[in-house]
Amino acid sequence: MFNNTETEQQVAEFLLQIKAIKLQPNNPFTWASGWKSPIYCDNRVTLSHPTIRTYIRQQLTQVIQEKFGAVGCIAGVATAGIPQGALVAQELGLPFIYVRAKPKDHGTGSLIEGDVAVTGKRVVVIEDLISTGKSSLQAVNALRDAGYDVAGLAAIFNYGFDIATENFKKANCPFITLSNYTALIEYAEKHQYIVANDVEILKQWRKDPSVWGQ
Repeated sequence: MFNNTETEQQVAEFLLQIKAIKLQPNNPFTWASGWKSPIYCDNRVTLSHPTIRTYIRQQLTQVIQEKFGAVGCIAGVATAGIPQGALVAQELGLPFIYVRAKPKDHGTGSLIEGDVAVTGKRVVVIEDLISTGKSSLQAVNALRDAGYDVAGLAAIFNYGFDIATENFKKANCPFITLSNYTALIEYAEKHQYIVANDVEILKQWRKDPSVWGQ
């Protein structure tokens, strides 16, 4: 995880400001999984805002250096982790690769894209968002199967689900995120993106999101 309160709050502010995160406790969204949710997060929106994009790139770079030390490559998770990962790799002056959700069904049938011959074997994985961690860890396992030493994973935002923490622990994969659900709700209440009555709804959702709203 990540403990810099100032960064957590700043990222939360940016994501709410540009509507990369939307909070609708009384008019929930439906995720692709079928879950009902009072929150929707699309961190790809940050790419359209140069100041915010730069801040996120710099903060991801800093926490990677602080938490994981020297690495030889950055790997993005398709699709939303690709642009964020490429930006971080550029900042660090490192090779970049990305991991598909499944091997492509034509040509070389690659699962990992990039010139693997030029990459160092110690890699940090970049994701935009952590929910359950399933897709992120699928990429981690693909890299390990290909012979990479995965130092850990870094992402912009984390919903803070217990299942994600458990999944990363089982996979022996440390992860860090710039901001998280707790910091977001604190900022949103303080700056009147939500009212006091919404806070309990938002907290209840995170306890058991698979059945919330049914």
